[in-house]
Amino acid sequence: MSKKIPIEGWMLLPTIAFLAVLSIYPFIYLIRMSFMEFSRVPDRPSQFIGVKNWANMIRDPLIVHSWIVTIKYYVTSLCLQIVLGTILALLIYRTKALQGVIAPMISAPMFLAPVLVGLLWRLLLDPSYGAYFYWMNRLGFFHFLEKIGFSNVKSVFGSNSLALPALIVINTWQWTPLIMLIVLAGLTAIPRELVEAASIDGASSLQRIRFVVFPLLKSTFIVALLIRTMDLIRFFTVIFVTTAGGPADATKILAMRIYENAFSFYKLGYASTLGVTLLGITIFLGIAFVRVISRGEAA
Repeated sequence: MSKKIPIEGWMLLPTIAFLAVLSIYPFIYLIRMSFMEFSRVPDRPSQFIGVKNWANMIRDPLIVHSWIVTIKYYVTSLCLQIVLGTILALLIYRTKALQGVIAPMISAPMFLAPVLVGLLWRLLLDPSYGAYFYWMNRLGFFHFLEKIGFSNVKSVFGSNSLALPALIVINTWQWTPLIMLIVLAGLTAIPRELVEAASIDGASSLQRIRFVVFPLLKSTFIVALLIRTMDLIRFFTVIFVTTAGGPADATKILAMRIYENAFSFYKLGYASTLGVTLLGITIFLGIAFVRVISRGEAA
């Protein structure tokens, strides 16, 4: 027999329908725009050009470059945040007396608005009056970078070789606390009996973490990866405030390329094509992570 929908389900139906329309219509319209060419002249109507935008995207070397920059930014930031967030969570978990003090202090950066974060780091790394730039210069950091082959290190955001690493550091500084909180929540959910049993059997601290804690945190790590992936791929604000994709496209990830084509060059059709591609890859990664989580729960 088919199950009847409970009254709570019927009460939620209008909200679900409204959200579906709010999401589905723009998505369909965006796909439609990807097959169109829009004119800057108000009286000239838009034209249907088929798959021309898609063909141009595949052949465009600038898009290939933006994807390379995006992958570098995404992979490096995600690895740093997962590793540092896990280490911080393990340290805080072992010092329960300080959890109520340390965790909120470390979590403060992620509550800042992205525009404020960009302006803050732009100020701190300014070559004229930035505090961080001053001390990095005094300690010989830039001289060391010149010795190992970096060029134009007189300005962090003006250097082709330093701008992207600086943005990775900024994003890691702001969002590592989120990974820390997610992993810390997973650690508190692990039954202490399992860890104590491993300790009685003679397992060292590293062995308990490797063979007991980490396997039980698999779903937690997947959730953290899913959340950060959704944000990192569409990351835009801090880059726009600090470098605007420069210098020389060194930090122009795909989101910046979409903005540039839409609002600087007025290539709305081409920008829509890039947006649909980025959205499709984001959805694919999200589905992949959800399937991994589902397999773990089934097991």
